Amino acid sequence: MDFRWGRSRGEEGIAVVINFLLANARLVLGVGGAAVLGIATLAVKRLIERAGRAAEDEKVEQKMSESWEELGLVSASPKSIRKGLESVVMKHVAKATKPQKADLCQPQQQKSSLNEKPVNAAEPQRPKSLQLSLTLQDRLQQYYSTRAALVPEVVHRAESLALDICIEVQGFLHSTNPDMPLGEMSLGGSLLDDLQVVRADHACLLVPLQLEPSLWRLIPGEETLLTHPLHWMVRRVNLEYFPRGRSYWDRFLVGGYLSCRALVSMLSKAVMETMNWPSLSSTLDCLVRPVLGGDELKLEIRPERGDTLFISVVPVLREADVVLTAQVELTQPWDSAWHLSLYPWETQRLTQLDSADQGVRRALLKTLKAVCRHCPALRPLTAAPLANLILHLSDTDVDWSEGCLSGRFQQCVWELIGYLEQGVLPSYFKPSVNMLNGVTEEEVDEMGFMLYCAVSEPDILLI
Repeated sequence: MDFRWGRSRGEEGIAVVINFLLANARLVLGVGGAAVLGIATLAVKRLIERAGRAAEDEKVEQKMSESWEELGLVSASPKSIRKGLESVVMKHVAKATKPQKADLCQPQQQKSSLNEKPVNAAEPQRPKSLQLSLTLQDRLQQYYSTRAALVPEVVHRAESLALDICIEVQGFLHSTNPDMPLGEMSLGGSLLDDLQVVRADHACLLVPLQLEPSLWRLIPGEETLLTHPLHWMVRRVNLEYFPRGRSYWDRFLVGGYLSCRALVSMLSKAVMETMNWPSLSSTLDCLVRPVLGGDELKLEIRPERGDTLFISVVPVLREADVVLTAQVELTQPWDSAWHLSLYPWETQRLTQLDSADQGVRRALLKTLKAVCRHCPALRPLTAAPLANLILHLSDTDVDWSEGCLSGRFQQCVWELIGYLEQGVLPSYFKPSVNMLNGVTEEEVDEMGFMLYCAVSEPDILLI
C-alpha cells in the first residue's frame, strides 16, 4: 500500500515503518488489533503534520483528504462500523487542522486561554459547537433523557393496553376451559420494571400454571440428562399412589415429564386460533391479531396512536424464588425442557444495589441497552449480558454515584472488550452459563472493533 503522509525527507523513514505495520496489521493482530493500530496511527500522523504544517488553506484541505485515505486502511473492518467512524475521524482531522491559521498570528498563551474559556449560555451557539463543549458525563445524561428513557405517558398507555389484553385473554380461557387450574394472569418484563428503552413496544403476559406439589417435582438442569443449568424439567411423581389422570396436567405428559411443547401447542390452539380477534379489536379500538408461524405465543397490537406493541404469552411455573417459563424457542430441541428465567433475580439484585448506595446501575443498564439498540454493530448484545456485566462490575469496589456515570460507562466498555476477547461472559447467578452463547465470530469482531474505537472516542456510541 502506498501511504503518503509527509513531503519532508525526515518523515520518509517513519512512513515506511508505519506502512509496513498497517499493511500487515490485520494479518498479525486481527480486526481488534488493527483497529487500535489504525487509531494510534492517526494520532502519530497528526504529530508529524503539526511539525511541518504550512499556513495555506490548500494544504489544510489536502491533509484532510489524505486522512480519509488513511481511513481506507481500516477497510477490512465491517462496512456498518466504518460509517460510524467517519464522523470521529473528521472530528480528529478538523481538530488538528482548524486552529492552524490562528497559530501563525497568535501567541501560544492567548490560544490556550481561548480554549479554556467557558461557553456562555446566553450566547447563541450552533448545535455542533454546543455538543463539542459538553463533557462525557453531560453527553451521557443528555443521551439517557433524550434517547433511552421513555416518556411516562407513553409507558402508561402501553401498560394500560397490555392490561386490557391480559383481562380479555384470562376471561376467555376461564370461560372456555373452566377446569384448567390457572393462577391470576399478570404482566411482566422490562416495561413493567421501568427498564425498557427507546420505544414501549413489548411486554409479557404471564400465565401461571398451578401444579399439585405432591404430584410434581421441579428438577434442576444440572440433575437432568441435559446437564444444562437453564434447562429444567418437571417430573410426575407418586404415580403408584396417585395414578395418571389425577392431575389436569397429566394429559401433557411425555415420558414421565410435563412437556413444554405440548402445553404451548394447546395454548396456541385455545387462544391464538380460537379467540375472536376482530371483535376484540373493535372493543379496544385497536388492531389485535396473533403472530402465527413460530413457536412463540405472541400478539401484535396496533393502536390508533403510538408504537406497535407486541405481547408474548408465557406460561410459567413458580416454586419459591424459581421461575420456569415454557419458551420452546429457548429450549429446543428438547420438548420437555423448561427455561429457568434469571431475569427476576437480575432485576431484583440491581434494584437492591441501587437502593443501598443510591447508585445508577439501572440508569447505566438502560443507557447501554439504548446504545446497543441504536448501533447496528452492537445489536447482538441484548439486555441479559449487559445486566450481568453490570452485576459483575458491582462486585468490585467502585463508586456508583450519579457523578461517576461516565467512569462506569467507560469501564463497561473496557470490560466488554475483555469478555469478547475471551468469548465468555459468565452469568452472575449461574457462572457455568455463557451469556455470549449464540453470538457468531463475525459479530464478535464487529462489536470488538466498535468498542475499541469507543475507548478513545466514547461519543461514537452516543451518535
